[in-house]
Amino acid sequence: MNKTHPIFWRDERMPHIELRKISDARQVCYAAHSHAHWSVGAVTSGVSTFLYRDASHQISAGDLVMMNPYWVHACNPIANQPWAYLMLYVDARWMSELRYQLGLLPSPEWQDIATAVIRQPSLYTQYCDMAGCLLDEQASVAHKKQELEAFLTTLMNQLAQETPLAKTPTPRVLAQVAGYLRDHCASDISLDDLSQRAGYSAGHLIRAFKQHYGLTPHAYLINQRIQLGQAALRQGQPIVEAALTAGFNDQPHFQRTFKRLVAATPNQYRVPLLKK
Repeated sequence: MNKTHPIFWRDERMPHIELRKISDARQVCYAAHSHAHWSVGAVTSGVSTFLYRDASHQISAGDLVMMNPYWVHACNPIANQPWAYLMLYVDARWMSELRYQLGLLPSPEWQDIATAVIRQPSLYTQYCDMAGCLLDEQASVAHKKQELEAFLTTLMNQLAQETPLAKTPTPRVLAQVAGYLRDHCASDISLDDLSQRAGYSAGHLIRAFKQHYGLTPHAYLINQRIQLGQAALRQGQPIVEAALTAGFNDQPHFQRTFKRLVAATPNQYRVPLLKK
């Protein structure tokens, strides 16, 4: 396989996680995006720029990065310099339950993590060993689960020493708009419709929504559609059906938008499921 192509690992016996590996990310560029799961990644070689909400971090080999659910982010190459990474995506509800069982949360509800970048060789090594185990076709699923939970337990216990982030209240009107976009993302939704629902002018809605969610309402809608398309591909839908499921009128538009936000083609994303 071309080393610039991403490898996605999934196992139906561990539906709460997904791993992505890419060996040459010079041509891998993401538009700003977010997703519902929590992510932790490792830079395995080179350097990159990590944009996370309003901050920019230069990251390099040996660094771990973390992304909270729904926090807008992007990782992109620096001046075409080579870099490579691993990225683990974890279901936020499963992660919350693990943190709760470890005694690190008062209830099994998601709590945002303040840290964005960790530079600690022992954690990096443990992460890479865990990822290697997941990718090992000879390793048993019991061993994979053990390695995964051991790493996450070590990481979460360390992060528990940080000061928890104060919750930022979401304005009720904006939360309703976001909820409507999530629930109806496969439908055609106009800015005028959203403005009427919110009771805001179009300009005010765009500014207020972007200030809180990091994306305009339209970008948020497209982001949700791509997540819906990913879910359809994971369930085995053909690309053309996944495009329609996600609210795209044609497959080429879906493929272009998917590549821009996921930095992979729909076919590359669905390959692990086809192999199974």
